[in-house]
Amino acid sequence: MKRIVLFLFIGSMASCLLAQQGKVFENLTLESSILKMKKKYAVYLPPDYETSERYYPVLYLLHGAGGDQAEWIQRGEVARITDNAINNGLASSMIIVMPDASGENRGYANDPEGKWRYEDFFFQEFMPFIEKTYRIRPGKRYRAIAGLSMGGNGTFIYALHHPELFAAACPLSAATFPFTLDDAKELLPKRYPDITDKQIEEYYNRYSIPELINKIPEDRKGAVRWYIDCGDDDALEQVYEGNCLIHIAMRKKEIPHEFRIRDGAHTWSYWRSALPSVLGFVFMTN
Repeated sequence: MKRIVLFLFIGSMASCLLAQQGKVFENLTLESSILKMKKKYAVYLPPDYETSERYYPVLYLLHGAGGDQAEWIQRGEVARITDNAINNGLASSMIIVMPDASGENRGYANDPEGKWRYEDFFFQEFMPFIEKTYRIRPGKRYRAIAGLSMGGNGTFIYALHHPELFAAACPLSAATFPFTLDDAKELLPKRYPDITDKQIEEYYNRYSIPELINKIPEDRKGAVRWYIDCGDDDALEQVYEGNCLIHIAMRKKEIPHEFRIRDGAHTWSYWRSALPSVLGFVFMTN
């Protein structure tokens, strides 16, 4: 009987250890001299962060249009999903950082007028601050980026602009405009009435995902591990058709990537279902 009780006690303790939970902080802030404002961010710390001295890989997880730094926590259930993935051995322990790109000039790119330099903020202020503040393993191998919709667009842009910084990139239901220079000439003046033709062309060359893919040099094709995911019922043409065209462009250029078209739409239930695969993809081999 004592032996049975001991086994039950050990089993109970093991279950408790396996069910450890990470912590999330939703409303942390960073003062930005580039944006001239305070920007919020959220962070997920893995279950053993406070009880160990180890350093962890980091995933930068970007929200979509209309969201903010807390959206992946509140609607994406990132803490529950990541806890389960780590506890079940499906993903490595990691830190997940969720920046806020909301506001009057929302988005992850620098705008053509130079009033919203979010990309500059991200790489010059935000990322250095995060990687000094938390115990993050240094180097590209331990850094990844992912995001949904507008954040999927940001994921493409950041990994294409800085393949030396990210080991893996996972755009989910990514917005893909401007796809052509004509798209840029049609769309940008609606948002920036005073934009010039030169600014439109400069913006297109810097932020068109197909254009950036076409410019990848031969020796950098495998610099980033790509996992691209989009629902087959996504009603946004720029998302479903755009992601398929990007997949075709990558195949033609022989850029290694994983491409998934799954059952689902442009919804949080779809992105929640995508997150476990993303977590396993980015750091499982580290």
